Amino acid sequence: MARLRKERELKQEPLAEVAGFTQSYLSQIENGRVNLTLLRLNDLAECFQVSPIEFFKDPN
Repeated sequence: MARLRKERELKQEPLAEVAGFTQSYLSQIENGRVNLTLLRLNDLAECFQVSPIEFFKDPN
């Protein structure tokens, strides 16, 4: 997720607000400290306008 966010030059705080998360929670997600439900993963995918599978693709 951090890769997609940085590719789109988005900051955590505005993205978190749109997704309905706190910036702290978004940071924890990016750092692998919390697990998302499929529903929340779908919410983030909608914010990025991508399929949820994009979060699992190897960037190389």
